[in-house]
Amino acid sequence: MLTGMFADRDAAERAYSSLQSRGYTDKDVDLVMTDEARKQHFGDHKTELGNKALEGTGVGSAIGGTVGAIAGVIAAIGTSLLIPGLGLVVAGPIVAGLAGAGAGGLTGGLVGALVGHGIPEERAKVYEEGVKKGHIIMGVRPRNEEDAAYLENEWRTNSNGTEIYR
Repeated sequence: MLTGMFADRDAAERAYSSLQSRGYTDKDVDLVMTDEARKQHFGDHKTELGNKALEGTGVGSAIGGTVGAIAGVIAAIGTSLLIPGLGLVVAGPIVAGLAGAGAGGLTGGLVGALVGHGIPEERAKVYEEGVKKGHIIMGVRPRNEEDAAYLENEWRTNSNGTEIYR
């Protein structure tokens, strides 16, 4: 799992473009941000990454407390989800893990879901703090070592990514 944190929409868009250049699609990419960050960074912007962050956000409020029961279905259709109680917008394969954390509040719920997704606990805590500050977390499972090295370099040098972990 390759993960990184991006401070704004432009940085996240550049990171997402580097993924696309290697053949990754929106269904391969995990995104985590607060709903407030989604509104701030993507509210008025029509971009592919913005669309991924926006698609399906009404679903979360509609399903409320039953979010854990249908997380598998939501993950299967590849939509994003606004998780009530956490105020998080999540998209990609990580949806199921974070949806199950919905009742736990931001502290612990996000860390636990990230750890369950293969991110070490100390790194997950750093990401949680970044998400609270309005940053965007992006992740992908690289297909091979060459992709991992390329994407890590792109995220560091061209996307101003921080806390990049592989």
